[in-house]
Amino acid sequence: MRSDRAATVLLIVVLLALVALPAVAGKYYVQLATKILIMAVFAMSLDLLVGYAGLVSLGHAAFFGFGAYLVALAAPQYQAANFWTSLPLAVGGAALLAAAIGFFAVRTQGVYFIMVTLAFAQMVYYVFHDTKIAGGSDGIFIDVRPDTALFGWTPFDLANFVHLYFVVLAVFVAAYLVLRVVLASPFGRVVQGIRVNEHRMKSLGFPTFRYKLVAFTIAGAVAGLAGYFGAVQYGAVNPEMLGWHLSGSVLMMVILGGMGTLAGAVIGAAAFLLLELVFQGLSEHWQLLMGTTIVLVALFLPNGIAGLAWPLQRGRSG
Repeated sequence: MRSDRAATVLLIVVLLALVALPAVAGKYYVQLATKILIMAVFAMSLDLLVGYAGLVSLGHAAFFGFGAYLVALAAPQYQAANFWTSLPLAVGGAALLAAAIGFFAVRTQGVYFIMVTLAFAQMVYYVFHDTKIAGGSDGIFIDVRPDTALFGWTPFDLANFVHLYFVVLAVFVAAYLVLRVVLASPFGRVVQGIRVNEHRMKSLGFPTFRYKLVAFTIAGAVAGLAGYFGAVQYGAVNPEMLGWHLSGSVLMMVILGGMGTLAGAVIGAAAFLLLELVFQGLSEHWQLLMGTTIVLVALFLPNGIAGLAWPLQRGRSG
């Protein structure tokens, strides 16, 4: 009980600090925080698969990049896309792509699932890389940020970095709460049961294929949501946003923070991006330092950074 109250208080303090950030920090730090929040949403979507459903995917960036591309494709040349139509388009399009890929992928298990998701993601990557659908290998620029006007009233301006930050913060909180509700529901319990022992869940009468497919689709939709705001912040999209390198990076975020906990995914995204900045300032071989850090965390912190709080919680409970 005390640990739950402490976690709630900590969450409120962090949220208040995030709300106050633009008042005390400069543009660079606000934009960095925006990027961290976007990647945290992306990491939570993958953690739904890896940490809760037990489905390790190496093609999750396909949905992130697809959502980003839909923003650019929805915008007329040199004009702004409509925010209220392009956002559902990006999220729905990523969900449909995830449902199509998942229909085949979730029929496999283990290393075969990993390879199937990677293969499908590479197919999506080359569709955009080798064709002129959206600029080929050069990608496409978003000349004007989506227009948020609603019946003549503009509630926020996505071209303003402070407005964008607060919108992304609201999206992050909403995504976190929705995923918490989903995971606490009977559906979420079944998905977690499938990770522990799928054969037992089948013997109890649960159609595990359907549950895994729905989880895969939800994860793809949330990744598309993150991709939408990633494209809005960067002002451009390119095939690398669909590539396996990004899939590997977000998987490392989940491992770094701790699988099977949404807070761990958020912590992992923040830690990964901040460590990346620090290591880039230390050496041109920063990837070696990052890789070493991930290996050490996997060896000595199997539950990730978030797992450091578990012994304290168990001690309080005792």
